[in-house]
Amino acid sequence: MAVTDEAIEKIKDMIVSGALRPGDRLPKESELAAGLGLSRNSLREAVRALSLMRILDVRQGDGTYVTSLDPQLLLEALGFVVDFHRDDTVLEFLAVRRVLEPAATAMAAPRISERQLDALSAGLDALGDEPSVDELVAADLEFHRGIVRGAGNPVLCSLLDGLSGPTTRARIWRGLTQEDAVGRTLREHRAILAALRDRDAEAARCWATVHIAGVERWLRSTL
Repeated sequence: MAVTDEAIEKIKDMIVSGALRPGDRLPKESELAAGLGLSRNSLREAVRALSLMRILDVRQGDGTYVTSLDPQLLLEALGFVVDFHRDDTVLEFLAVRRVLEPAATAMAAPRISERQLDALSAGLDALGDEPSVDELVAADLEFHRGIVRGAGNPVLCSLLDGLSGPTTRARIWRGLTQEDAVGRTLREHRAILAALRDRDAEAARCWATVHIAGVERWLRSTL
């Protein structure tokens, strides 16, 4: 194990064991390095890495603190990592979305509020029948984000937010090249919304699967 990796593991163990809790300030560098049996350089590298992962918060002139460790905060790093995907991995991201998003849509069916449903409906109405591809894709992202928020699971919401970025280009490409892609997307959105209003979790799951699988199927045939 590399020295920096060992340092990261030791700090992680302190957090997992409860020796360091959310909001706690880390001991002085010299004390912590000595206590963990680490060099100060390897400790600095570990702190730098953990701050990038949003586990530690380095405050100039004040010290280093354990963050809230809130799942949404920690999962923000996922979006950063996902941004480095290669175009040929977009199908893998779509496959993961096809697993997670229908499940989130089904979860939302009994939980999403009427106010949230009205907001989703208003967003669809505002698009009209012939939105531009850019307008449709932006609305598509917000539509699905609103549904996942309605499921009431912040971890799932953060995961799907992180996975949405790589599939955006594919959705734009589909909108520009596939016949009736815009109309089909709007119809599928309406069907998902109707299932949610009926509190029909299985219908909502099925329509979400059809919706996401359509993009994946089109992309597979195109590639």
